[in-house]
Amino acid sequence: MGATVIEKIVRRNTGIADAKAGDIVTVKVDRVMIHDIFIPFVAEKFEEMGFQTLWDPDKVVLIYDHLVPASQIDDTRHFRIGNAFARTYGLKHVHRSDGICHQLMTEAGYVKPGDVVFGTDSHTTTYGCVGAFSSGIGYTEMASILGTGTMWIKVPETIRVRINGKLPPNVTSKDVILTLIGDLGADGATYCALEFSGDTVSQMSVASRMTIANMAIEAGAKCALFTPDEKTADYCGITLTEKETSLVGDEDARCIRELNYRAEDFVPVMACPSQVDKVRPVAQLEGIPIDQVFIGSCTNGRLEDLQMAAAVLKGKKVAPFVKLIVTPASRKIYEEAAADNTLSILAEAGAMITHPGCGLCCGRTGGILTDGERVVATNNRNFLGRMGTPKVEIYLASPAAAAACAVTGKITVPECAG
Repeated sequence: MGATVIEKIVRRNTGIADAKAGDIVTVKVDRVMIHDIFIPFVAEKFEEMGFQTLWDPDKVVLIYDHLVPASQIDDTRHFRIGNAFARTYGLKHVHRSDGICHQLMTEAGYVKPGDVVFGTDSHTTTYGCVGAFSSGIGYTEMASILGTGTMWIKVPETIRVRINGKLPPNVTSKDVILTLIGDLGADGATYCALEFSGDTVSQMSVASRMTIANMAIEAGAKCALFTPDEKTADYCGITLTEKETSLVGDEDARCIRELNYRAEDFVPVMACPSQVDKVRPVAQLEGIPIDQVFIGSCTNGRLEDLQMAAAVLKGKKVAPFVKLIVTPASRKIYEEAAADNTLSILAEAGAMITHPGCGLCCGRTGGILTDGERVVATNNRNFLGRMGTPKVEIYLASPAAAAACAVTGKITVPECAG
């Protein structure tokens, strides 16, 4: 019997030639990410466990992204503890306001195909876009890894998702993953690996694959995995070898479920308040008035996302009484969007462009809302209280749909995806 992508990664990492789904194994960790919200708890637990040195300071990345700039007094405590931990234990990779952790981990070259990576954030699944096994963990598990360099896991079962064909002009990878979450349900892939394949996936950019991998956790997935290809190699700055190209699911591998989609069948969709799996075609929601639009986050704050929004907004203006907030996912993306005139187009349309970071997505700096307000956002969660009070309504959409809504002041089907 063949092997799934996750089984191949685990076998290579552990040396266990027959490791399979359901087995409990100890993996050697290639990289970890800690963000500013969790660093105080990780530091406390690390020292409580009696560790005095890090297993490998070069493999630890500390990123300040959720709490910058500080919006509450206690935020600065996280910075002080993080800085002290970095100095004490010799951290070599610390990012202060360079962007969102999940964008930086691949953008800065910390994650490569076949790696095993853990982070203190549920959307660590994002790095599967380059063929890495990556998953979110808590601060106790992270403290243990910092001291030992290892982590035990149960090898996930696999749900295989095949998508073939050409997506319609107004459909994006955000519509694809929202549709999948709607079909699976918020718990339909619990502790599973979502394995993506098909010629539609091959046509996608790495940035589009990142959007899908990022939101895999919204169906409960332990990880999401894409087979590395030349686009992956270009993005990661590597040369493809058998090590990378062999990370493809074998046809005779055991999967607990297989889903097959025709790309032409996808339509623009939104996740409606207040569940990520409450997915509806945008056409069924047209005309609902909105108060705000947010384009950004680790889901859709990349250059192609900003360009997509700019294509819709070029020569137009944001509707009266509607706020449009744009937050690039990293400093590099901000600079690229400035260089190619994307930010100018957005600004001329009336967008408020903020510093790179998590911002509104996690309900911190950058435009929280209040009772009765409605926002169309490109991030990954629309839970009650996520972006303000529990009486804020959050609709999740693609950058193209979000930009179209900003122009009309109401939910609107996008004409194209840029």
